[in-house]
Amino acid sequence: MNADVDPNRCRTLGLAGSVALTIGGLTAGALPVRDALLPSSGRAALGVLCAYFGLVLLIAAWWWLGRAVRRPRPPAPRELLVTLAIWAAPLLIGPPLFSRDVYSYLAQGAMVDARIDVYTHGPAQLGGPLATEVAPVWQHTPAPYGPVFLAVAAKASDLAHVDMSAGVFGMRLVALLGVALMIVFLPLLADRCGVDRSAALWLGALNPLVLLHLVAGAHNDALMLGLLGAGLVAALGGWPARAAVLVALAALVKAPAALGLLAVAALWSGRLTGRARTVRAAALTCAVALATTALVTAATGTGYGWLGTLSTPVSPDNWSLTSALGRLSGALLDAVGSGLADRAVPAWRWFGLLATATAVAVLWLRRVPLGPVYALALSLLAVFALGPAFRPWYALWGLFLIAAAAPDGRVRRWAAAGSGVLALGLLPSGSPPDGMQLTLAVGGGALALIALYWMFEMSDSTTVHSRTRVAS
Repeated sequence: MNADVDPNRCRTLGLAGSVALTIGGLTAGALPVRDALLPSSGRAALGVLCAYFGLVLLIAAWWWLGRAVRRPRPPAPRELLVTLAIWAAPLLIGPPLFSRDVYSYLAQGAMVDARIDVYTHGPAQLGGPLATEVAPVWQHTPAPYGPVFLAVAAKASDLAHVDMSAGVFGMRLVALLGVALMIVFLPLLADRCGVDRSAALWLGALNPLVLLHLVAGAHNDALMLGLLGAGLVAALGGWPARAAVLVALAALVKAPAALGLLAVAALWSGRLTGRARTVRAAALTCAVALATTALVTAATGTGYGWLGTLSTPVSPDNWSLTSALGRLSGALLDAVGSGLADRAVPAWRWFGLLATATAVAVLWLRRVPLGPVYALALSLLAVFALGPAFRPWYALWGLFLIAAAAPDGRVRRWAAAGSGVLALGLLPSGSPPDGMQLTLAVGGGALALIALYWMFEMSDSTTVHSRTRVAS
């Protein structure tokens, strides 16, 4: 690869990848049931091949652009945002990719409209076309989301009654609102934390996980992160009460954002004087957050059932670090004839929760050298890595703030490398792969690598010839 990085060339390469990914998704994405093809069909197989070809091109374009960002004169933030818009545009008009969660959102919104308790019943209770679109594993599980998101989903579900594509696009607009908030507040957070704006936008906004799972997948994590970013900017700007309201709203979309209240309390404490200022700041933060929760819950009428359904994402078929260790331990215990095999997975999940709590406590004891935003970023990464449910887009909880607060060095490099690896972790349909689909995905990625090698070889050859002619 040539040492001279051309951002425009990166933009073109990423657009080609995004277009190929969208085209592949038309036959291999998370399509409505009526449009879905059998995975063994030729068109679906070609779709997987094409989608992974485009995915590898997109990741390569992003990674290559990162080299330009690390130059003494990086691309301006405005150039990066134009690139993000160009890469995202094809994904906006394509089908959902890498997950069927958007259909769950619509079904849960319809349940709210129908006065069905989403915290007691799963989408199967709703019945009809919307419930049919929900993945089987979530048909009978209640919603783990707060009243802010359910109120938004209820509005989008009205569109789905007219046309399923319109409903999906409605949810995608909600996700785009969240991404827009992320884009607005990420540079401001970076300024407060002493991080270059271009570097923050490259890692936190142009990240392939944002494009694949927040834009194409329309996940509600986008709205959560946008509100969380707004709250942290308010806290750093000297408006702690306003910050507590915004972070509470983020937590009422998705619960992990509640950890942001630790950062708000820490920053509020710095503005107080006298004894026990930490305790007073924590009490004030909790009071504002609880008042916000009570007002929003009363306004939406959905109740507090979400507090009892936070374990909903944990299913027997879930993969996570702790569940994998639990299954391995269970298999070993079963092999030696122990009667404790069935308890291995729950035990490891409890150990993961304990390890997460310990990691968060240690990070916040060190928050002075780290800074509250960086401590929060690492805490959310601990929740992602050690929690009982593992989804690639969960990594964005911490990566968004790593982009804004981590100093240049090993953590940022590992965050970028991890993003690239996680982006490859799912099929476009969001379903577990079989052998044939895995082979097709690897084949599509291999074709992309061959194309990249050919392209850069041709580029280097052209550059050498040009310099030779100039020298002669």
